[in-house]
Amino acid sequence: MAAVFPLQGVIRPYAWGSRTAIAELQGRPAPSDAPEAELWLGAHPGDPSTVTGPDGPVSLAALIADDPKGQLGAEVADEFGVRLPYLMKLLAAEAPLSLQAHPDADYAKQAWAAQEADPAAPRNYTDAHHKPEMLVALTAFDALCGFRAPDVSAAAIEGLAIPRLAPVVAALRTGPSGLRDAVQTLLTWPADDRAALITEVVAAAANGPSDHAESYSLATDLAGHYPGDPGVLVALLLNLVHLAPGEAIWMPAGNLHAYLSGTGVEIMAASDNVLRGGLTPKRVDVGELLRVLRFEVLENPILAATEVAPGVQTWQVPVREFALYRLTLTPTTPPLSLPGTGPRIIFGTQGDVYVAEAVDGTPVEVTPGTAAYVPAETGPATVAGVGQIFVASVAG
Repeated sequence: MAAVFPLQGVIRPYAWGSRTAIAELQGRPAPSDAPEAELWLGAHPGDPSTVTGPDGPVSLAALIADDPKGQLGAEVADEFGVRLPYLMKLLAAEAPLSLQAHPDADYAKQAWAAQEADPAAPRNYTDAHHKPEMLVALTAFDALCGFRAPDVSAAAIEGLAIPRLAPVVAALRTGPSGLRDAVQTLLTWPADDRAALITEVVAAAANGPSDHAESYSLATDLAGHYPGDPGVLVALLLNLVHLAPGEAIWMPAGNLHAYLSGTGVEIMAASDNVLRGGLTPKRVDVGELLRVLRFEVLENPILAATEVAPGVQTWQVPVREFALYRLTLTPTTPPLSLPGTGPRIIFGTQGDVYVAEAVDGTPVEVTPGTAAYVPAETGPATVAGVGQIFVASVAG
């Protein structure tokens, strides 16, 4: 049956999550009993959402499996198989996340096959897919995204005046070609000296030159969360990004990044392949991370929104699996056609918005923190009301 359905996501309680952001958005008591880090909206097998249909609740993954061409559309099903190719999330970071990167599509496929063929191989991969991703800030949002100019990083580390970091500074002074050596040196720092090094970094940062004050403040903050972690210094090689609401960062394959604080809407290809390099108690595989990293400078990590129709904005990224739109409806806004193609997920962030089929569908109400699902077979749909919604879609 073609329709628009309410969608119930799943909250993941990672330790770095906020106890207030998601709860307050959804109108629940805050603080919550446990950290609430991510609200997953999609059909990823790790935590598929639930659709409320005429016969009651059903897993979105099961709904798609039972009727892939109706739910996804023939073109999407032929290209991506029996799976929703994107995953949408609401992310709420109260503490810094791990330094991480994701493999490209070809490498993910090969690495997954090799891992599955060798039971003794490290279990770095959960699937055969890549995971390009984008985050749009809902609040002020801080993140590390991509390598900054190596000479700036070299000056910041040199300003700490720690002699045993001289090889790192020397590598960075050679330009982008030295980024690999600098990262490898830091991430393979002798384990028995890491705690002492980071303690020395924090002490030096308190008295470092003022022109690198932001870098030193970052190092001190990260060391407070992850003492003895060499990722504290790797962070100084990256762009520190301060997003305003509506601004985005795009993280293609091989881009080293870490979220630091804030709330945002994230969309990615539907994969859970993450290679971590530090700032985490989770498993780190430095060798595998170095194989997927792109050691190049990211000049401008921030993406501004592009208006594609009155009240409709998007962020242009070169990926097929997903597109993300933000719709803003005011009291004078007429009903808007739902943008995107194929299966779409709608997530509310402000106000009260109704989503309906173009002709005779019963409207589904979307309020802050709630969501709706529009199968491909539903076809054109409209939204009306007053508020703000995000729409995830397959890219056209």
